[in-house]
This record gives sequence, structure tokens and C-alpha cells, in this order.
Amino acid sequence: MARITPISIPSGVEVKIDNQHVTVKGSKGSMEHTVHPAVEIVRDDTVLSFQPREGIDGALPQSGTARSLINNMMIGVSDGFEKKLELVGVGYRAQVQGKSLNLTLGHSHPISYDMPEGITIEAPSQTEVVVKGIDKQRVGQVAAEIRAFRPPEPYKGKGVKYSDERIVRKEAKKK
Repeated sequence: MARITPISIPSGVEVKIDNQHVTVKGSKGSMEHTVHPAVEIVRDDTVLSFQPREGIDGALPQSGTARSLINNMMIGVSDGFEKKLELVGVGYRAQVQGKSLNLTLGHSHPISYDMPEGITIEAPSQTEVVVKGIDKQRVGQVAAEIRAFRPPEPYKGKGVKYSDERIVRKEAKKK
């Protein structure tokens, strides 16, 4: 039997469980999630534990997934998530204007990316972009969409990359 560690509820976070529907509220906002019926949620004051129901196939993996999703919701509403991107290349720059991110990435046209609901995008410098929000999946998805406009290439390393990403460089063709 796998061990699914219980979650301790941080101070300032309010968790409400209604059948299989979990609502988490914190200082940054609130999030909701409906847990799979194969998972049983048990609350003891400041601790949430997730147990698979007996006799249901796939209950153990579902309980681990539910634990991870609820834990990410608690971290999101209390601290939030952020992804940092870097623009590497001559003339590559980013700036935020209102609710859109304007990118110049060496294409024949400038790229305008509209911010989705619940996500904030900042550009502290012309070559840095910071994506912030309370939903870990949406923050990662928005960062991936911005990166997809010009992924880093392996010869010179030009493109949009995550700040902690390491690009494996290739050697140029020789005569």
C-alpha cells in the first residue's frame, strides 16, 4: 500500500468540504475542485488526509492525484505561483500594455498576447517576463504558450526560455 501523506492546512487558509466538492479560500483568492468519487477525504482540525475507497479500480492513483491538486490549491491561495521567462536574442523584447503582453521576437510582425482571467503578467525589464497566478496549471500553461512563440534554438540559444531552463547547445557545421 502506498503512503499518501496528509496535508496540514496553513494558517489563513479556509477549507470547506461538501461531499466530494472542495473549496479553498485564502488571502489571494479562492479555488474549487470536485474530487473523484473513488477518493475519501477525511478532515481532522488542521489536517486533510486522502484515502482510496475499497473495491474501486484506480482508487489509489486517484487519491494521490487529489492530494496533489488540493495541496497546490492551498499553496496557490496563500502564496501564489510564478514562472519567469527570459528573452535571449538581439532585438527581442517584451512590454506589458494594459491587459496584453507585446513581444518583439524577430518575426515580421509584433506579437500581442492577451492575459487570461486570473493571471497577471509583468515585464520587469525588456528581456524578462514574469507570469503570476493562484492556479499552478494555468500559470504553467500561459508560460508555455508565451515560450511557444519562439522556443530556444540549440545553435545560438536564441528564443524565449524559462529562467531555470538549460539549453543543450549543438556544434555548428564544419567545412
